[in-house]
Amino acid sequence: MRWLLTSLLLLSFPEVLLAQEEEYSFDLSEIEIKPYDIGGYVELRPVLFGLDTDSSSHKLKFYDHGEGDTLDEYNLTFQVDASYKKGIGGLYLKMNTDLRQSDVESSEETELYEGYLSLEPSRSLIFEIGKKTLKWGKGYARNPVAFVDRTKDPDEPDLAREGYVVASVDYIKSFDGPLKTISFTPVAIPVFEHVNEDFGEVNNVDFAGKLYFLLYDTDIDFIVLTGGSKTTRFGFDFSRNIIPNFEVHGEFALIDDYKKRFINSDGNMFDDEYDAESYLAGLRYLTASETTYILEYYHNGTGFSEGEMEDYFSFIDKAYDTYLSSDDDALLKKGSRVTKGSYGKINSMRDYLYLRISQKEPFDILYSTASLTGMLNIGDNSFSLSPELLYTGITNWELRLKTIFPVGDSDTEFGEKLNDYRIELRARYYF
Repeated sequence: MRWLLTSLLLLSFPEVLLAQEEEYSFDLSEIEIKPYDIGGYVELRPVLFGLDTDSSSHKLKFYDHGEGDTLDEYNLTFQVDASYKKGIGGLYLKMNTDLRQSDVESSEETELYEGYLSLEPSRSLIFEIGKKTLKWGKGYARNPVAFVDRTKDPDEPDLAREGYVVASVDYIKSFDGPLKTISFTPVAIPVFEHVNEDFGEVNNVDFAGKLYFLLYDTDIDFIVLTGGSKTTRFGFDFSRNIIPNFEVHGEFALIDDYKKRFINSDGNMFDDEYDAESYLAGLRYLTASETTYILEYYHNGTGFSEGEMEDYFSFIDKAYDTYLSSDDDALLKKGSRVTKGSYGKINSMRDYLYLRISQKEPFDILYSTASLTGMLNIGDNSFSLSPELLYTGITNWELRLKTIFPVGDSDTEFGEKLNDYRIELRARYYF
C-alpha cells in the first residue's frame, strides 16, 4: 500500500522525479493570507423584447416613438468587489457600472453599491459606517421587513443592490442551552440632500434596529424603523429547518399611518392613510435528486386593489386617446409621473404566489441548472412564467439563457406589461 501511494504521488507530481538530490524548500509567503482582496465580473446581456403594442406600458413609453413589434437592447455590466483588512479595521467596496444601448435610448450609470469602514475590536462587537446593503428579512423573492434596503426584483432576487449610507453597531453574544445566540444591531440613517435623499423626506435622521435570536434552532428577528423620513414600522421574521432539506420562513411588517396616493379613471388624485400590514410565508425543499422548490405567498398591504388598478389603466387609455385626437400629451405625462411614483413599483398590487423550481444537472448535463419561475397575481389571475438554463462548465464563466412571458387579460397587472415576451442571454466572466 505504501508503494502504491508513493507511485500515485510521483505520477501526480512528475516534477518530483526531476528533483534528484535538490533540497526541498517551502515558502510560507506563497500561502500567506493577503490583507486585500479584489474580484468581480464583466457581463454582456443582449435582450430581445416582443412588445405588446396595446398595453398601457407601451402607450406611456412609446406613444411618440412609433416602435415596431420588437426591440433590441444591449447591456454591459462591470462590477468590482474589493476589500482590505488590517488588524481590527476593514474597508469594503462594491462598484457597479451599467451601459445600456437600444433603438430608443442609451444610458450609462455608475453607482457605488457599497463602501463602508468596519472596526471589529472583538469577536462580539462590530462598528460599521458608510454605504451598505443590510439584507434584512428571510424571504427569497421579497422582504417586507427590509425597511432599510431597496426593494428586491423577484425576477432577479440574487442581484446585488445599491445600499444606503448608514452607521451601525453589531453586538453578538453566544450561550449554552436553547438560546444559542443573541445579537443587537442599531442603525442610524441620515436623510439629507445628496445623502439617502430617495429614502424618504429629507433633513431627518431615522433610526432602525434589529434584535436577533437563535432559539431552539430557529432564527428570529424583531425589527423597527422610526424617524421623520418615513412613518414608524415594525417587523418580525423567522426561519427554521424542519429537517435538513426542508426549511420554512416567514415575515410580518406593520407600517403606521401609511399614505397611499391613487388616481381614478378621470385623472383625479386621491390620498388614503391607514396602518398597512404586509406579510410573507414560504418554504424551501431540496429533493434527493437535487431538485429545489421555493414557494412563497406574499401579501402587500401597501398595494393597490383590483378596482384601483383598473381605474389607473382606464386613465392611461383615455390619456392615449386624447393624444391621438389632439396631439396633446399632457395627460400621458401625468400618467408617467403617477406610474413612477407608485403604480410602477415592482408587484404593486396586493396578493402574490411565487414558485421557483430548479433542477441541478438535468439529463446528466454536467455544470448545468434548469429552472422555471412563476409569479401569480392572485387578485386578477394574471401571471408570468420564466424558464431559464444556466451553464458554468467553463472556468470563470457563467452562461444563462432566460425568457419571461407575462400572461393576462387587459386591465390586469401582467396583461398590461410592456412585453409579450422577453428573451435574454447573459454571458458573465468572473475575475
